[in-house]
Amino acid sequence: MDFIGFGNFKRLTQFPFRQDFTLAFVNNIKVFLVLFFIQTAVGLLLAYAIYRLKRGKKFFQAIVFLPVILSLIIVAFIWKLILDPLFGPISTIALQMDWPWLNQPWLGQPGLALFTLIFIGFWRWVGFPAIVFLAGMNSINEDFLEAARIDGASDGQVFRKIIFPLMAPSFTIIAILTFIGAFEWFELPYVIGGVTGQPGGSTTTMALLFYRLAFGTVDSATVDVGISSSIGVILFIFVGIGAALGTYFLRKREIEQ
Repeated sequence: MDFIGFGNFKRLTQFPFRQDFTLAFVNNIKVFLVLFFIQTAVGLLLAYAIYRLKRGKKFFQAIVFLPVILSLIIVAFIWKLILDPLFGPISTIALQMDWPWLNQPWLGQPGLALFTLIFIGFWRWVGFPAIVFLAGMNSINEDFLEAARIDGASDGQVFRKIIFPLMAPSFTIIAILTFIGAFEWFELPYVIGGVTGQPGGSTTTMALLFYRLAFGTVDSATVDVGISSSIGVILFIFVGIGAALGTYFLRKREIEQ
């Protein structure tokens, strides 16, 4: 065996690996962008709704956070049953209500499969940013809020001018963890789409591609440890640098505010 230096990285940019790697990288970017904006926005709204409650805060906190503590394997299999186009409850409801747009093979169409997985991930994980944002709201000094209300500020103004800016540390935590989780996305697409990223590789991510090339698949003995190692190195460097830069700029924003 001879040391080949950057040979595996060069091979990764050539046929037949370049197309799969590009697809996986783009899918990871889609996962991050959709989860970050939608999950963060919904989590913030849920946190503010619970924060404004006078009664039942503990109950609704538990309800919102419950999916987070469920096993991801169990969540994936439950959603596979729910979305089954033959006997799943969604298909049954769609047929009874005559809603053909709802009766779709959500996990069987290349254009829908990835976004369906993102929705499942969102459902399972949205409780985490909600609890983090709620903790940030609860840590705000009530004197600031009371002073603003005495000066005639509306609830919307109090939220925009005081609560939202003071929650910058919470946003930093959620942004960095969402970024890391999105680019290390493996369990959910593996359980639902398999190691080949079905259907048609549309749910392939970088972590899934790394696993497939390192250990092969059931119907194929194709294993390339060199390429899989180069993917692992790229993923490690990209996530490390991205998390470091994100933390730096977000922390700087906290200080400025």
